Order: sequence, then structure tokens, then C-alpha cells
Amino acid sequence: MAVSIRLARFGAKKKPFYRIVAADSRFPKEGRSIERLGLYDPRTEPVMVRLNMERIQYWFDQGAKASKTVSALIEKHKKGLQDTTDGEKD
Repeated sequence: MAVSIRLARFGAKKKPFYRIVAADSRFPKEGRSIERLGLYDPRTEPVMVRLNMERIQYWFDQGAKASKTVSALIEKHKKGLQDTTDGEKD
């Protein structure tokens, strides 16, 4: 079973929000998923991204591949965490 970490679209018409899920790559985009790993809401200001990095790392260790969009969100999240810790140095 090839697992992919990708976005699943939810929300009303023209008001989308996305769940970041681990799913079998053969399942449809809004279909069944194995596990919910986070949320992404591009409509809020600032954009809301919540990720369960422990579970994402677990799925990467199991051989899962992330979509381009999810990879970018993960990289921004990691960079944001590093920026907040670096900014507190005196």
C-alpha cells in the first residue's frame, strides 16, 4: 500500500479548508483516509496551519510521500519554529 500525505478539501462552496491526511494513494482526494495529521485554512489571516509533526514523521519513516503542497507547508512550519527559537536569543 503506497501511503501519501496530502490535502483533503472540506468546507462549503467557495469557502474551502483542508485537512492534511495520510491516505492510500489509490483513494480519491475527498475519500477515505488512514489518519488525520493536521489542518490548513488559507482563508484566515494569518493562514492557519496545524501539524502533528510526530505523526507526520512516523508516516515518513514508514515510507509515505508528501504532496508538493504539503511538503511546502511542512517546510514553512519547520522554518517558523526555528525562527521563533532563534529570535529569543539574547
